[in-house]
Amino acid sequence: MFSIGAFAKYGGVSVRMLRHYDAVKLLRPAHVDPHTGYRFYEADQLARLNRVMPLKELGLTLDQVRAILDGELEAGEFRGMLRLRWAERESAMAADGARMAQVEARLRMIESEGRMWPDDVVTKRIPAMRVAEATAVVESFEPHLITPLITSLYEELWSRMQAAGLRASGAAVAYYENPEGPVTLHASIPVDGEPAPGHDFSVVDLPEVEAATLVHKGPAEQVIPSVQALARWIDTNGCTSMGPAREVTLSCPHCGDHAVTELQEPVARR
Repeated sequence: MFSIGAFAKYGGVSVRMLRHYDAVKLLRPAHVDPHTGYRFYEADQLARLNRVMPLKELGLTLDQVRAILDGELEAGEFRGMLRLRWAERESAMAADGARMAQVEARLRMIESEGRMWPDDVVTKRIPAMRVAEATAVVESFEPHLITPLITSLYEELWSRMQAAGLRASGAAVAYYENPEGPVTLHASIPVDGEPAPGHDFSVVDLPEVEAATLVHKGPAEQVIPSVQALARWIDTNGCTSMGPAREVTLSCPHCGDHAVTELQEPVARR
């Protein structure tokens, strides 16, 4: 099972949204601790979340979404209904391209339910590294909030590193903290230098970790299917997430479909 914060990360939504979905009986936790009230979710519940999000984005009320989902439509019927609704709002979607890209990503996840790519997930030890970094806080793990902010952080960090005469020694590493509330974004770049009082950025040491990794090919805005594939692998293989997830830029972060990112999730065997 996953905590509400971890489930929010894998689902690409906010903790506040999950609490609201629980309150309106749209997506109930698999288990609630009777002593602490903490909510816990199972990986299979990502399937229902993947159906909620596109319906909500297409303008249906939560009551309408619940009625549709409780009718237990098959994936093909569900996709047909979404396409019909999409056609009705085609003119409005033209002005909201970024959000509709997220709807399409959810549809791909629905179509791929029940399929895993175990050969694509690799566990390996990630060495400790020293990084320069810039940070910012964002409300949730929703890609349309994270992507522009992390991009601006990297631009700012590169500029400050150049001014300080500090060179990169490896690929950029983004990682995220505080999944139970507002998310702290860390835009990090490996460096060989020592921290200096005059630096207007942080230099920190990331610890060595054992991680489950998966390579994502394509835009950062479409990373959620890969994140969920990794989450399902972690749950299926009896692992527990052990720290902030990392995203390593392997190739061309601004190249859209040609971008390559390695997702790294620190894990331990249960």
